[in-house]
Amino acid sequence: MEPKQQAGPRRTRDRILDVSLRLFNEVGEPNVTTTTIAEAMEISPGNLYYHFRNKDDIINSIFVLFEQEMERRLKMPADHKATLDESWGYLQYMAEFLWNYRFLYRDINDLLARNRMLETNFKRIVEQKKRFAMEICRQFQEDGEMEATPEQVEAICTNIVVIATYWLSFQFVQHPRQYNDPEQIRGYLHGASYHIFSILAPYLRGKARQAFDKQAQEYAAARAAQTAKDKK
Repeated sequence: MEPKQQAGPRRTRDRILDVSLRLFNEVGEPNVTTTTIAEAMEISPGNLYYHFRNKDDIINSIFVLFEQEMERRLKMPADHKATLDESWGYLQYMAEFLWNYRFLYRDINDLLARNRMLETNFKRIVEQKKRFAMEICRQFQEDGEMEATPEQVEAICTNIVVIATYWLSFQFVQHPRQYNDPEQIRGYLHGASYHIFSILAPYLRGKARQAFDKQAQEYAAARAAQTAKDKK
């Protein structure tokens, strides 16, 4: 019987995290309380506090899951060098993953100001993003498809990280009424790949530059189609 007794609390704990993440994403973390979460789950606040001490404990647990997945994703392929097309598609894939944890980015300044754990660990994620960007540049340079000085690469990678970190906040400012609609926001998320590679574009050569020009044309056509659809 003991394993069954342990399984129940684990399921309830996971449900609390799932519901909390949904509420944080939909209405913003500052607007959600532990009472809000308990009511959404139809459990008592005491039941919630059995699993988590307070809201920050819930946030930290969600962040641990986010961080583990980020560390897994922020790695280049081990079996081959990624092409620009692969990197472009990867960034779109990453943008959709980040959208699932969008409250961390939309409310980032407030969260970091009052949560010491997030302040320390989010900074590490930002550093990992920069190392990942540096690795992309290094591979392009080794293949003769990018020409840039070390100082230029440093600036390029810093700018890439800024866009990757604040793109979702920018989209919230631009489209606050559509922010929770995955169909409406998907095109804007994919725009992150275009803007990130636009930073790289002036330094790209050969096949990488040709691939960027092709992707840029496709992105422009998709944006024009989306704009026409929104006007209807």
